[in-house]
Amino acid sequence: MSLEIPPGIAPAIILVEPQLAENIGMTARAMANFGLSELRLVNPKNGWPKKGVREAASGATHVLDAARIFASVPEAISDLNYVLATTARERGQMKRVMGPDEAMTEVAARADQRVGILFGRERVGLTNDEVSLADAIVTFPVSPDFPSLNLAQGVLLTAYEWRRAAGRARLPFSGEMHSPPATRAALISLFESLESALDRAGYFPADKREIMARNMRDILHRMAMTEQDVRTLRGALRALNLPRSRGGTDDGASRLG
Repeated sequence: MSLEIPPGIAPAIILVEPQLAENIGMTARAMANFGLSELRLVNPKNGWPKKGVREAASGATHVLDAARIFASVPEAISDLNYVLATTARERGQMKRVMGPDEAMTEVAARADQRVGILFGRERVGLTNDEVSLADAIVTFPVSPDFPSLNLAQGVLLTAYEWRRAAGRARLPFSGEMHSPPATRAALISLFESLESALDRAGYFPADKREIMARNMRDILHRMAMTEQDVRTLRGALRALNLPRSRGGTDDGASRLG
């Protein structure tokens, strides 16, 4: 599978002693969602590969297949120029502290450097010594009532902010109109058809017809209708004007045999 963004341009995601296969697999999935591909694992618990990890990745197996295994954090970051450490608690270290948006703006500005982002163990996170190896700290503006983030969730938020900061956050579809705006002629024809149908139904009071018709036209103008919109409404008006089916009755009551 070809990679959207080659390693070296995007940051490496480094999981330190991850324990659960589900978390590693979901991390790979989150990375692939936003174009990251370089996964580094530091001493994964109970060995590697893990049973169930590929299933949890939901197809992002190219990230898992390319994952590199290291025995320690210093080894995992030895070739990097800039390292960030994620943590949910204050460490008492004189380091710059950033949210994921600011941090990924910094990372995107270092596209010519090798960058890595450290994520700690599921239960206890990174040690203070591991945090001390980083240039800066990334933390998340979570609710103080429930600050706990799943490992893959932290990676997801970080990867999303990196993609935005790198200018790659293009929506997959726009929702733009596929039909051009209606012409004045089409709108006027619709107004005439609608007003004629309402005249036949006795909708307009004689002394208020003009102002009510203008108000109705204003409503339709505010809809900024397309040609397709006009065709749809004209078709609905034609259907309302068709003779009723022979099985019906004028008063809508059922006939008893």
